[in-house]
Amino acid sequence: MTLIHSAQLVADGSTETDAWVRFAGDRIAARGMGSSWRAEQDEDVVDADGGILVPGFVDLHCHGGGGGAFDGDPAAIRDALATHRAHGTTRSVLSLVTARIPDLARQVGAIADVVDSDPLVLGSHLEGPFLDHAHRGAHDPTLLTDPQPRDVDALVEAGRGSVVQVTIAPERPGGLDAVDRFVAAGVRVAVGHTAASYDEALAAFDRGASLVTHAFNAVDGIHHRAPGPVGAALRRPHVTIEVINDGVHVHPAVVKMLFDAAPGRVALITDAMSAAGKADGRYDLGGLAVTVTEGVARLLDGGAIAGSTLLLDEALRQAVDACGLPLVDAVDALTRIPARAIGRDDLGSLSVGSAADAVLMSSALRVRRVWGAGREIG
Repeated sequence: MTLIHSAQLVADGSTETDAWVRFAGDRIAARGMGSSWRAEQDEDVVDADGGILVPGFVDLHCHGGGGGAFDGDPAAIRDALATHRAHGTTRSVLSLVTARIPDLARQVGAIADVVDSDPLVLGSHLEGPFLDHAHRGAHDPTLLTDPQPRDVDALVEAGRGSVVQVTIAPERPGGLDAVDRFVAAGVRVAVGHTAASYDEALAAFDRGASLVTHAFNAVDGIHHRAPGPVGAALRRPHVTIEVINDGVHVHPAVVKMLFDAAPGRVALITDAMSAAGKADGRYDLGGLAVTVTEGVARLLDGGAIAGSTLLLDEALRQAVDACGLPLVDAVDALTRIPARAIGRDDLGSLSVGSAADAVLMSSALRVRRVWGAGREIG
């Protein structure tokens, strides 16, 4: 049992001062304010000393970090997870880049094995191969393909219930049928890496797609005569909009505009590749060579942005300091909102009964301590 007291608690859309929470096992058992915590009996008592306590971060879209990638071996996956957990990410969806269907099925199966042994891993995200060629970003163009029912079924089956989301360009032949098939299997569908028009994106959302993959990147932006997928997402209140808030992928003013236009529906993600938490240099992303310069990852061939080196605590500081967001809204965008987007209302919260995931931060929003499922992990 762990009790954290004397904290500024920022969670669930509100702020409380001199607050405390108590973990019992992997759940939050009690919560209060002031000195009432002294009546609790706990083995581990943590004095937050006025620090900021927030729910554990939930990353819906991440490819790796710490030199490891989620399409790698178990050691590489552990290295990547450790890097992100040290920066406050307590629950992760492990993203896979485009590959051949048999290779993706093998990778999805490997992640399913990780899910079985690690409750902090939520499952996998298939970012490809059902993407538009002209909006492929850092995906191998020779491996992009139209979604076939047999391939959809093979990937879902390989995941054994652990495929959380898939990114699709819905305008591809068979795209809307694939949306239907994935949604029926309980997989969240994201519109992304797409040439879809406003109407084509609306059609996908009306068939059950409920996410936008990294808005304004690998999709057309909002034009006053062509609102595109992001404009379509703003018209459908069930759609959550991912943003890579590193100051490179999207300008801070545009991030702020998006929060204003879609309150409660913007999820901050990393889209991090293996270089996150590491030095500049040469890396690999799905078999493609990447060079990282001043923290910006680009394909060696062509120069397209190749994911990011972002960590979620950095995204939080960027949201507050550069984008001008209230802290409570910024925290929601990497806790409660992404959790809700994948149907996990027990995550991203510090309410009683929620998962015992928490991050203790300094007033400068630097991570001090991290707990996941009731255990200290960073």
